Amino acid sequence: MMGMIIIVPIGEVPGDVLAFLQNSLSGFYAKYGIEVRLVGGLSLSKFQHAFDFERRQFLARYFLPVLSYIRKDFNAKAALGVVNVDIYELGLNFIFGLAHPGLRVAIISLYRLYPEFYGNPPDRKLLKERALKEAMHELGHVFGLEHCPNPKCVMHFSNSIIDTDIKSWMYCEKCLRKLEKNLTRSYV
Repeated sequence: MMGMIIIVPIGEVPGDVLAFLQNSLSGFYAKYGIEVRLVGGLSLSKFQHAFDFERRQFLARYFLPVLSYIRKDFNAKAALGVVNVDIYELGLNFIFGLAHPGLRVAIISLYRLYPEFYGNPPDRKLLKERALKEAMHELGHVFGLEHCPNPKCVMHFSNSIIDTDIKSWMYCEKCLRKLEKNLTRSYV
């Protein structure tokens, strides 16, 4: 294998979702010589400074430097943090995920991916599909992709869960070509 992506659970994250992410991402990235490994998790208590009591949300950017240190410890190409809490960024009500290409890290939140959040019955398959889409999207950013105007492409910006449900878990041809080019560059 030429490299590794690590998945880092932060706080209580469902094991079946983590296993699905690892298996699905492994299936995609294996053809590029990249292994996807689930590593030991972090306690959410390490990030209490990121919690906004008024909003009842965590400021996502605070997770990224810690993920960067872990990524370096594992000598990984990228680190993907997974949380089960609500996250936001300044100027936005909420976000599904956040990436920092310079640090080669990203984080996704399952919190708003549960069908129950929207008053619908539990659907584990749908939750896992949504998590995979967000993981592929944020890792796409880590590897140099920008938002795509194609609503079916996983790199399309999700303004709501409806956008997430409409898009595929896969990159469109244009984004896939760019991703493949970026993955072969030596800096990644």
